Amino acid sequence: MVVELRTVVMARAMLALGMGFAVLFGSFSGPSPANANPRYAALVVDARNGEVLFSRHADAQRFPASLTKVMTLYVVFEELQAGNLRPDTVMRVSAHAQAQPPSELGLRSGQTITVRDAMLALVTKSANDAAAVIGEHISGSESAFARRMTQTARNIGMRSTVFRNASGLPNREQVTTARDMVLLGRAIQQRFPQRYSIFSTQRFTYRGRTYRNHNRLLGTVRGVDGIKTGYIRASGFNLLSSVQDRGRHIVAVVMGGRTGASRNAHMRDLIARHLPRATRGPRTALIAIRREPFNAPSPVPHPAALPVVATAFAPQPVQRPSAPTDAPVIPGVPGTVAAQLSPPLPRAEVASISPAASASAISTYEPARQAQQEPSGGSLQLGSVPDTGWTIQIGAVPSQEAAVGLLLQARSAVVQLDQRAPYTQTVQANGTTLWRARFGGFSERDMAQAACEALEAQSFACLAVRPDR
Repeated sequence: MVVELRTVVMARAMLALGMGFAVLFGSFSGPSPANANPRYAALVVDARNGEVLFSRHADAQRFPASLTKVMTLYVVFEELQAGNLRPDTVMRVSAHAQAQPPSELGLRSGQTITVRDAMLALVTKSANDAAAVIGEHISGSESAFARRMTQTARNIGMRSTVFRNASGLPNREQVTTARDMVLLGRAIQQRFPQRYSIFSTQRFTYRGRTYRNHNRLLGTVRGVDGIKTGYIRASGFNLLSSVQDRGRHIVAVVMGGRTGASRNAHMRDLIARHLPRATRGPRTALIAIRREPFNAPSPVPHPAALPVVATAFAPQPVQRPSAPTDAPVIPGVPGTVAAQLSPPLPRAEVASISPAASASAISTYEPARQAQQEPSGGSLQLGSVPDTGWTIQIGAVPSQEAAVGLLLQARSAVVQLDQRAPYTQTVQANGTTLWRARFGGFSERDMAQAACEALEAQSFACLAVRPDR
């Protein structure tokens, strides 16, 4: 009798524990309509090979809440990389930013905050007022910044995400999926590995107050290096996590937790179960990140297309009307120009440059001359013609200005070119002077050809050549 009683008590306790978990978080392993959480979604991906290790409702529409701020910081990192911002850049607080509801720093209209402090405020305090300041400073308004965020999401491959603000505050049109959030978490690490470390910040002091990171897994779960929590009533409790331990790396998201504690517990369980299943070794699943191209101010031919009639490619004056409110916002491109940009250049037929064509190298721009001749859409530090290795040529155009514009366009479309050395070089052909647009710094032919393949995937023309060809 006593044994039977104990068995009954233990069974009831186990049932109560299971029901408690379902009520706190929502059933995900069984069909229990009474306890199912319609906001729940989760995904775990091996960041080295892209394999899905766990998935529940990964493509169902959800609200991102403050996971939005990961994209806000992604755009800030783009601006820092382009040289449009510095960590010590001062941003002014508007009345709109001041009016943002908590979580916030308590910024007041007319005050200023640096980019560095605003970034740290997003990571730790998840400050909505700081997010609005960033959006307005970069794009002129938070709504314009949200359009840029959405376009950036498309460039990463996030097909089901729309942003309407920089913070994640409630908006019925601001939606995402668990799959898109994991993709964002992987992309921001891949593209900005040095800056990504900001997500591991556990404390931030601003104007005498110290704010602790909302992500309680930092410092408590082995291998967790970020990245962001989120909550609004419509979303439930969200958490995007990255875990790297003993050669394994996963990125995971949990969305729709009933409480912060149950969300964290579920994430810990997912990490414990699935991190040991992740692979070791080299990363074989890089994300193809497309960046909005910067079009040269005039049409350009294939790098080897000859003969050339110079007047056919002469730069035309650019009309600069006021940008419409729905104009795309592109890194490094003024709003008045952004509406005029078109997709990448189509491919053209290849015609070989005659070996007899004589080439003469030009040196690096003098600073004053560089400032005058570079397109207004961005900046580029030109190098000299290399003596060894391989280069890639993406155009031969009738002016140095057009060549620089083409280099900017290519570098904006293929992130790997950020690490290569752009330069221009003149060539005489059929009595016409052309300017070659090239990137150097490839030690092997295979590396140059791989860069050409990446450019050609974006509809650019490209040739891998020796510097003296």
